[in-house]
Amino acid sequence: MRIVFMGTPAFAALSLERLYSDGHDICAVLTQPDKQQNRGMKLGTSPVKELASKHQTLIHQPQSLKDGAAADLLRELNPDLIAVVAYGKLLPPEILLLPRYGCINIHGSVLPKYRGSAPVQHAVLNGETVTGVTSMYMAPEMDAGDIIFTKTTEIGEEETAGELYGRLAELGASLLSKTIRAIASGNAPRTRQNDAEATYAPPLTKEMSPINWTKSVREILCHIRGLNPWPVATTVLDGSIFKVFKGSGTGRHTGLPPGSIAQAGREGIEVACADGTVIIKDLQAPGGRRMPAADYLRGHPICR
Repeated sequence: MRIVFMGTPAFAALSLERLYSDGHDICAVLTQPDKQQNRGMKLGTSPVKELASKHQTLIHQPQSLKDGAAADLLRELNPDLIAVVAYGKLLPPEILLLPRYGCINIHGSVLPKYRGSAPVQHAVLNGETVTGVTSMYMAPEMDAGDIIFTKTTEIGEEETAGELYGRLAELGASLLSKTIRAIASGNAPRTRQNDAEATYAPPLTKEMSPINWTKSVREILCHIRGLNPWPVATTVLDGSIFKVFKGSGTGRHTGLPPGSIAQAGREGIEVACADGTVIIKDLQAPGGRRMPAADYLRGHPICR
């Protein structure tokens, strides 16, 4: 099938690689413009752009899809289908109507739950035990199109958002392949979403990082896992802000006020919360590197 692919991060690159492997004619790739990295020293390219370059595919990086230029380009390319995976822009109606098979999207949740830009992270943050990926026909509203297929998976008890993101990217690539086969054969189902059941997953911000120790053990551990690898949970220790990458529950109840350090030693730093204690296992001090909390404590004792 003749396909235009739109996507940007590593999550999308796995889907694009699957389309190449399936033998589709990828007539163009649209991805976000290059962005400055490393404090503005150089421009960084997206994983999708890097992959498309290796396959010598035509690449376009429009600043906007609303000025008509992208629509004109797509008319010239005349794709059978537009496949979108984590592109980062809404498609205007004039583009949605162009391909004869329409525009489809792979989304990292079981819709209608977690519409938006950070579905994987919010699923972990909210303590979900099951999530998945959805293929859908695109609509003008964000992630509101008719569902084609879904694929579910359990979330591991200690799985971070980053780890889950990688697994869902693989599931999404497989689901995209299945979806395109169904569309080509005329057997793709179409199920309307129940908007009343929709929930939303807005972008993550650094303001979400501080751990609220008045919450439960489970909520705090989900917070740590859901913000790993970015923006990473934080807490104040000895007057400085530390990043917290990993924690575990102890089952202990100390009676100490939430946020109090119960003990610090070989197991890590044990902190009281609403219904028990959490041990900080991996952390990063200001200006330092990530390391086990026990290693940090050998040279930097923490005051209780």
